[in-house]
Amino acid sequence: MKFSLAAAFLALPLAHGFSSLAGLSSTTSKTSSSQLHAGVERNPNFGKLAGGYLFPEIGRRRNKYLEENPDMADRIISLGIGDTTQPIPEHILSGLVTGASQLGTKEGYSGYGAENGQARLREKIASTLYNDLISPDDVFVSDGAKCDIMRLQQMFGAGVTSAVQDPSYPVYVDTSVMMGQTGTQNSETMQYDNIVYMACTAENGFFPDYENAPRADVVYLCSPNNPTGAAATREQLEGIVKLCKERGSILVFDAAYAPFIRSEGVPKSIFEIEGAKEVAIEVNSFSKYAGFTGVRLGWTVVPSELTFSDGTPVRNDFNRVMSTAFNGASNIVQNGGMACLDPEGLKEINTLIDYYLENASILRETMESIGYKVYGGTDAPYVFVELPESLGGSWDAFSMILEKAQVVTIPGAGFGPGGEGYLRLSAFAPRESVVEACDRLKKALA
Repeated sequence: MKFSLAAAFLALPLAHGFSSLAGLSSTTSKTSSSQLHAGVERNPNFGKLAGGYLFPEIGRRRNKYLEENPDMADRIISLGIGDTTQPIPEHILSGLVTGASQLGTKEGYSGYGAENGQARLREKIASTLYNDLISPDDVFVSDGAKCDIMRLQQMFGAGVTSAVQDPSYPVYVDTSVMMGQTGTQNSETMQYDNIVYMACTAENGFFPDYENAPRADVVYLCSPNNPTGAAATREQLEGIVKLCKERGSILVFDAAYAPFIRSEGVPKSIFEIEGAKEVAIEVNSFSKYAGFTGVRLGWTVVPSELTFSDGTPVRNDFNRVMSTAFNGASNIVQNGGMACLDPEGLKEINTLIDYYLENASILRETMESIGYKVYGGTDAPYVFVELPESLGGSWDAFSMILEKAQVVTIPGAGFGPGGEGYLRLSAFAPRESVVEACDRLKKALA
C-alpha cells in the first residue's frame, strides 16, 4: 500500500481529538475574540516614543484627505518624503541586470558573501569617492544609511548620551529612544531627557553650537543637512572635529546628500578634515546618488584609528554587529553599486543630481517670489521655508497647503521642536510636477 502524506495529514485532527478542521477554525476564532495577551512585557522604551514615525504619519494624513476628497486623487503632488523619482540610468541599470543574470549561470552564481561587502566594491568606494583617504578595510557595505544608524546604536548600547541637531532627521532621536538611552519626552519642550539638543537656527547658519552644549558621547551631524539644506563649511567641520577630540566624543557624520554639494571648498566627507579618522564614523548611501531608494545600498566607514575608551577598535564591535545581524547586501545590488562608480555611472549620477538641484532652484525662487525667507536648495535637495505667524504652526500650514493646493509638504516640527515655524520642500519630484506645484503654491500662499 502506498503511503499518502496528504491523507495522513488530513487524518491528524481526528486522531488528536479534533472533530474537524472547521472546529480548529472555530477555536482560533474564539481565541482571537477573547483577546488573550502574551505574558511578555512590552519594551518600555517603545512606550516613550511620541506618536508614529514622521513619514508614515505624513502618508496617513494624505490618505485621510483623499478618503474625504476622493476626486482629488489625480491632483496630489508630493514635495514631501525625499524619495527619488527619476529612473535608474542606463549604465547603472546594466550593472544590476548583469548582477542578476550572473546568478543564473554556474560560473557567475554566488551565495553568501562577506558581511561587510564585496572587496571590489569596498575598494572602489575608498578610491573613487574618498580619493584613498580611507582604507577599504574600514568600509562596511549595507542596505542603507538608515539601517546603519540603528546598527550603530545597537553597538553603542543604552549607556551613552547622544547629541542631535535640532531640527534633524528623526532617526537619530527615535533610535536613541528605542535603545533606552533616554528618559521620557518633556510635554512642554517636546524634547527627550538625556538627549543633547543642539539648536540649529538661521542665526547660526543651521550649524550646531556644540561648544556651548553639554558633552555627549555620540554626536550626530548631517551635512548637507536634512531638513534645513545647510552644508557645513570646512571651518565648521574642523571646529566640531576639534571639540569631539577634546571631549572624547564620537562623531557620526551622515553624508547621504554629499553629491549635491556644488559650492567650491565645501567638504563632501568628514574625512577631508585632518584628524577626523580618530573621532568620526561616516554613513552614506546610494539612495540619492543613483536613485537607489528602492534598491537599497549604502555603506558606513569606521576607521581603524577610532577606539573606545578602553582602546578597543570601534570597527571591531561594528564588525561584530554586522556579522551577527546581517548577511551582507544583495549580490545583485552590489554589482549595481560598482556600476555607479564607473566613469559612465558617475556621469549619470551627476546628471541626476543636476536635475534635482534645478528642481530645488525652482522651488527656492518660487517661495522667495511670494515673499518668504528660504534656506537650502543650493547644495542640497531640500528647501527650508520660514513660515509667517499668520499661517499658525507648521502642521497647520501642511494641512492648509494640502487642502488648498493638493501639495504634500513636510512640517518642520516633524524634525524636532527646533523645526517649528518652517516647512520642508523636497526637490525629488518630476520637473512637471515641481512646476505645477509652484503655480499652486503661489495661488495658495500669495
